[in-house]
Amino acid sequence: MNGTIEIRSLVLATLLAPLLIIAEPCPVIAQTQNSRTLQIHPARSAAEHARPEIAAMNAWTVGLAGGLLEGAPIRLAAEMARVVDDGSSLHVLPVVTRGAAENVNSLLYLRGIDAAIINSDALEEYKREVPDIQRRIAYVLNLFPSELHIFARPEIQTLSDLAGRKVNFNTQGTAAAYSGPLIFSRLGLEVEKTFIPHQVALEQMRRGETAAVVFVTSKPVDAFVRGRWEPGFKFLAIPYESKFEDYYLPSSLEAADYPNLIKQGERVTTIAVPTVLVAFNWPVKSNRFQRVARFVDRLFSRIEMLQEPGFDPKWKSINLAATVPGLARFPAAQSWLDRLPRSTQALR
Repeated sequence: MNGTIEIRSLVLATLLAPLLIIAEPCPVIAQTQNSRTLQIHPARSAAEHARPEIAAMNAWTVGLAGGLLEGAPIRLAAEMARVVDDGSSLHVLPVVTRGAAENVNSLLYLRGIDAAIINSDALEEYKREVPDIQRRIAYVLNLFPSELHIFARPEIQTLSDLAGRKVNFNTQGTAAAYSGPLIFSRLGLEVEKTFIPHQVALEQMRRGETAAVVFVTSKPVDAFVRGRWEPGFKFLAIPYESKFEDYYLPSSLEAADYPNLIKQGERVTTIAVPTVLVAFNWPVKSNRFQRVARFVDRLFSRIEMLQEPGFDPKWKSINLAATVPGLARFPAAQSWLDRLPRSTQALR
């Protein structure tokens, strides 16, 4: 009986051996709060010595954390990868993640990630865990603003009327689910938070079960443009104050954005969360820095291609020189801009 078990074990081990070899991890990046050291697995290292083209491919590949599959960030990441691709000289890999709000975590700790698309206020969560967060991450490009929309029922007239009422912040992992409660906390506004799909919450609003919904996304939002709303449904104004200066920008919602909800000549003040392309601040002489620098050079040099028909319209409003509150610019991006005449910088 024992002999039979041993034979079965040997056969099983023989069958599984190829699978174990395939499944064995390749480059292992030891990532801690204080170091990100690249360690090449011996099997991979031997293969690279045998085939230089494999080494070249890995030397110039950039991992880019995008976001949720249905969101705008992953679409922008895919479009960047398409435009900057240069065969073995530069290969950008967009990665679907849990959302732009969590991409800071991916950039700090996930193997193979060199750059990420984040919401600027996501850095707030890391102030205690990573005190030097603003030295470890640098911004490459301010992509687009995501405006705060607080849409409320007719009986709600001001922000203070929401106190203790049910307010929806969309599903976990979305920008609204992260930035919304953070902004409400800064406003000192305590509400009953829910995190359900907005389409469900909007129907609850119609029935009076939910007082307001919070969207954090680029205007205009299709649900408000195409939706039919009874008189009195409205966007609430949020004044831009010093408490928002670290991560946010002033913005507004206007009749041109939502002609069925805002009268001509009127505007609703609000704030916007910058959605930003950032990179890990690798040591300047490291290969990881050099590959991100090459990515930045190709991206900035080809930005006009992204502004052509067929790409996301957001590219048309992007200014390469635009700054990001609370972060320093990635050195290679700053060097690229410094080489341009001032007049050209203004146009870009």
